[in-house]
Amino acid sequence: MAQSPRLICRAAEVLESGKGVTFPVRWQGLDEEGFVIRYQGKVFGYLNRCGHVPVRMDWKPGEFFDYSKLYLICTMHGALYAPESGRCLTGRCRGQGLQALPVEEKNDAIYLLPIPD
Repeated sequence: MAQSPRLICRAAEVLESGKGVTFPVRWQGLDEEGFVIRYQGKVFGYLNRCGHVPVRMDWKPGEFFDYSKLYLICTMHGALYAPESGRCLTGRCRGQGLQALPVEEKNDAIYLLPIPD
């Protein structure tokens, strides 16, 4: 049976370069946590784990941006990621970026789109 988009939150909850919203997600057969942020007017979703060590990204619940509000930062290692792509910019991630999740903003809400198995 095909999956349907799943509501994550109301669009107004995700402010530009501000606090993100976390949500449960099934990823490769495991229960994981994802997050959604807004950057340059668009929403982006990722698994809530650093690209090189599986630790949470947020340094406080929902806080993913560094002090400049330009980059996503790993709370443990300080690795910086591009908010619009999840690409590792600096740090010990050795080219390992964030795992993107398919999200969509529609009708004043943000949805997780079906994830292929």
